[in-house]
Amino acid sequence: MDLIKNLEKETALKLTDIVSYEDGKVVSLSIAQKPGVAMTLFAFDEGTSISTHAAPGDALAFVLEGNAEITIDGKPHTLCGGEAIVMPESIPHSVKAVSRFKMYLTVIKKTEG
Repeated sequence: MDLIKNLEKETALKLTDIVSYEDGKVVSLSIAQKPGVAMTLFAFDEGTSISTHAAPGDALAFVLEGNAEITIDGKPHTLCGGEAIVMPESIPHSVKAVSRFKMYLTVIKKTEG
């Protein structure tokens, strides 16, 4: 059983090459989806967004390239490639592409037991 999917094993990877931009879209690729963790790569075209929502765990958003505005609990944060921010569990947040940008997102969730 693969815990990490959609990525080559035992190969050096450049995460920015894994997911491609599409005009007017937010593209996502799940690389892990298990009870305690979700890992996803995103490519946002300029001006695209994910509307306000809350996650079932703490989410670490790492901007790989480009510029994003991540609003957490009504407070906007501008991030550029190489920067990251934690979006706390159950706190409303949204993501908007200031320019085309790529993001690696990890969500850590509580599990029973």
